Amino acid sequence: MVRIKRIGMNDPLYDQAIDLRTRILLAPIGLSIQDYHDLAPGNEQRCTHFVAVFDHPTGERVLAAATLLPPDESRDETFGKVQQVCVDPQRQNEGVGRKLMIAIEAHAFGELGLPGLYCHAQLVAIPFYDRLGWSVASDLFNEAGIKHRRMEVRAPESGEPATPDLEFELDEPNSIL
Repeated sequence: MVRIKRIGMNDPLYDQAIDLRTRILLAPIGLSIQDYHDLAPGNEQRCTHFVAVFDHPTGERVLAAATLLPPDESRDETFGKVQQVCVDPQRQNEGVGRKLMIAIEAHAFGELGLPGLYCHAQLVAIPFYDRLGWSVASDLFNEAGIKHRRMEVRAPESGEPATPDLEFELDEPNSIL
């Protein structure tokens, strides 16, 4: 069973999340995690970190990861930014990314009370976000040498369920889904 967890940078799963993010997102464009830290100083520490895990005989294994950067109030931002979303290629198209994003939305809208979220989606990822109800909110732009578009989703109206078609069961205290 896949569980979604919110973890800190001191959690043993954090190193696995960094490894996955590096293999899937950073290494293909010639960057290391240190390069990422240098390009966005302090962001990693400000983020809430999410992972999708499954039980393996040797312990929990991370198969997906993402971060949520809170709004920068000094710049009058109100939307949080979803970043570094990745799913192990062997586990893509199984709904793991969807569960991860639903957990992030539930945290952002339910716990933090944010009015919306945005991300910089690579063109190949736009259909994924579109299926989750996100909308394109920009023209094409280049980021790290890759074409992207800004995608956004707004918090559901009061009383409207964020995910009416899904039900989740809590597995353990620090699990979200």
